[in-house]
Amino acid sequence: MDENRTPEQANSFGRAAGSYDSARPGYPDAAVDWLVPAHARTVLDVGAGTGKFTRSLVLRGFATIAVEPDPLMRQKLVESLPTVQALGGTAEAIPLPDDCVDAVTVAQAWHWVDVPAATAEIARVLRPGGTLGLVWNIRDESVPWVKRLGDIMGSSDAERFIAGAISVGEPFGALEEAQFEWANSIGVDSLVNLVASRSYIITATDEARAEVLSAVRGLATSDPALAGRESFELPYRTHCFRAVLG
Repeated sequence: MDENRTPEQANSFGRAAGSYDSARPGYPDAAVDWLVPAHARTVLDVGAGTGKFTRSLVLRGFATIAVEPDPLMRQKLVESLPTVQALGGTAEAIPLPDDCVDAVTVAQAWHWVDVPAATAEIARVLRPGGTLGLVWNIRDESVPWVKRLGDIMGSSDAERFIAGAISVGEPFGALEEAQFEWANSIGVDSLVNLVASRSYIITATDEARAEVLSAVRGLATSDPALAGRESFELPYRTHCFRAVLG
C-alpha cells in the first residue's frame, strides 16, 4: 500500500456507508461486459463495498459472491442484494477454496491492496483460464466545473493510483486496458454525499470536512453550469484492466 494511503483511510468507509451507497455511481454496461466474460458462471467481487459493482454481476445472472472486510459496508450490500453470498475477507485473505470461481472483479479497490499478496490469493481461487478485472470510475476533469470540483476536494487515492502504473504480474498474462466515457445524473445533495464518501474526507477533522462540503455545495449552487438545476450530469472515464490466469 502506498505510504499516502493510511490504514485509517482504508478502514474508514463503514463510517460513511450511507453516503457511499446513496451517492457513489454504478458502472457502465460496456465496462462490465468488457471486464467479465459472458461465459463465466461464478464471479467473485472483492472489496465489494455496498455492492455497487456486485449489482451489475447479479443483473447479468452470474452466481455472485462478494468479499468485503468492513461489516457496515457488507451489511448495506446484504440489504440491497440478499441473493449474494457476502463474506468477510480481503483480497489478501479470501475465505474460499481453491479453483472455485471463473472471474474475480475488484472495483474501486485495487489501490488499497498488497498487490503481490492479492495477486497470489486471487490466482488461488480462480479456475484455470479465469479472468481478473480491475475497474475505477474517475471524474472527467476536462469539463470545467468538474475541474473546479477537483480543486475543492483534492485528488483521491484512486486518481493518484491510476496516474501511475497498474500491475498484476504472474501467474496472470498480459494486462489489457480499456476506457469508457459516460455520465451519471446527480443532484446537489448527492454531489455533497459523493464527496463525503471519500476516505480522506471521512478521516478529516470536523472543521476541515465541513469546509470542503460547504465549498462543494457552494459550487453546485453558483457555477453557471449547475446553478438552479435539480440535477446535472457528472462525467466519468471508467478505467478497466483485465488479465487471464495463465
